[in-house]
Formats: sequence, C-alpha cells, structure tokens
Amino acid sequence: MPEPFPVGAKRTWAIQIASGAFALLFALSPIAAQPPNDLPPPMPDGRMFGHLPYAEAARTDLLAAPPGFAVGLPCLIHRDAAPDLTRMLAAAAATPGVGKSLHGVSCFRSVTRQRAVFCRNSKPGTCPDPVRRAHSVGPPGYSEHATGYALDFGVRPSPGCADVDACIATTVTGRWLLAHAPEYGFELSFPAGNAQGVTWEPWHWRWVGTTVNALGAARARLTFSRARSAFPGNPRVSDVSDAWLTPPPVVPTLQSPAMRPPAVLPPPVVPTLQPPITRQPTVLPPPVLGTTAPRDS
Repeated sequence: MPEPFPVGAKRTWAIQIASGAFALLFALSPIAAQPPNDLPPPMPDGRMFGHLPYAEAARTDLLAAPPGFAVGLPCLIHRDAAPDLTRMLAAAAATPGVGKSLHGVSCFRSVTRQRAVFCRNSKPGTCPDPVRRAHSVGPPGYSEHATGYALDFGVRPSPGCADVDACIATTVTGRWLLAHAPEYGFELSFPAGNAQGVTWEPWHWRWVGTTVNALGAARARLTFSRARSAFPGNPRVSDVSDAWLTPPPVVPTLQSPAMRPPAVLPPPVVPTLQPPITRQPTVLPPPVLGTTAPRDS
C-alpha cells in the first residue's frame, strides 16, 4: 500500500494536531461576520444573496493542511477536521486510479480575503456585479470557508478540467470523492438545484464529522445547523443527530387528576313554584222545602 505522505511529514502533522503549535502564531478570538459597506444590507432572514452568515474561525483553531495537499496558497483547516481529512487522503492514495491526485485548491479564508475573492480584488468601495457573483462565491462574512471547516478540492494532474469547475465530477478522483467523502465526515454544501440559488459545486465540501460523537463534530454541526436544516447537502452525512435539526411536534401536556382544575358545572335548574290556586267555596243552593199537606182530623 503506498504511503500518502512521507513518514517524517506525517509525524510532523500529528505533532501539530496534538500541540497546536502552529495555531499559537495567531490571535485568539473569532471575528464576527460583518459585510463591507459597499455591499447591500442582508435580507430580513439574515442572508445575503442567499448565503448564510458565518463567523471567522479563531486562529487557535486552525492548522496547516498535510504537506503536499495545498495547491497555490497555503491551506489552513480547522483542527477538528484535520484527522478525518488525513484519513480520507490516505484512503484516496491507496485507491487505484486516484492515488495522490486529490488536493486542496482553497481552504480557510478570512473575511478580508473573501472580500478580495468576491469582489475580484477591486479597489475599496467597489464590488462589481455582486448579485451575479453570489451565484458562485459567498460574499465576505457569508462564506463557509471562514469557519475553517470548508474545502475546495481539486485534481492534479487534471488535463482539460480547470479548478472549481463542475467537470471535477467527471474525473475518477471526483467520482471517488462524491462516493466516499461522507465516510470521512464531509458533505457537499451546494448540490445541484439547491434552494440557496448557488451553482452546483461538486468541489466544495464542509466537514461535520462522521457522527455527532466525533471530536469537534457537535461544534461543527452547530455552526452549520441552519444550513443543514434548511438547505441540506447531497451527498450528506446522516445519523441520529439529524433529528435535532427539526423541532419535535408539540404534544399536549396531560395533567394528573390531582392537578386538574375542578369541573365547573352549570347551576341546577330549580323549577318555579306556582302559588296554590285558591278555590272559591262551592255555593250550594238552598234546599227546596216541600209544602206540608194538612192532616185529616
């Protein structure tokens, strides 16, 4: 079985996860998502152009990705996602036809960096055509990349298929990713036809852990709870914790007999008593006295 990375590099990577030495180079507190003043205010539900808001990860939560993984700029990822990413890269490297072709095109992005990407490095105060741009890129303060859990994967070498292009799904490596990424805690954030109005992005994956009991998974799932509930990924990671995303039905509270209020009965209907009828005395006619006949003497 081929080694996905040199032994020395793997050892250094493990030490970084354990000690967090790399993360100590940065500031300590997360940065809340704040849109720049050259973009419109968010929608009433808090979204901007369909994208949900995300805070910027604390620098202490970020680590350098495994050596050889990043393409172009250095790749920082959330420390909780690091073990599963390492396992997935090792599995890919051991798969015939895939090997070490899976790489990271874009990883953690600060809100400042996201603005440069979204506005195409325009001068301050200008951001051309933000509505059209939001179909494929999150506005600053509204990108999953700010959390450190999201990764844009690419393939190297990949002749004829540019980075961040749907053609990755037609490559051997891209098909392997679609089939196996959920086994390592990753789910596709923007499937085809998603309700957020974002283009299908088979290269963009977010880490939520294989189960809610995985180290850091509960925190990641809390970060993406609204996205996973209202706009679920596909392929996605599914387990018992998904029930938490839907409020349980309201069940009427049953009271014990002792707690029930007494029944209120209507007052009894008392019949109205009629006064006794006073009858007039019967007047009898005087007796008829017969004529007394004279007696014979």
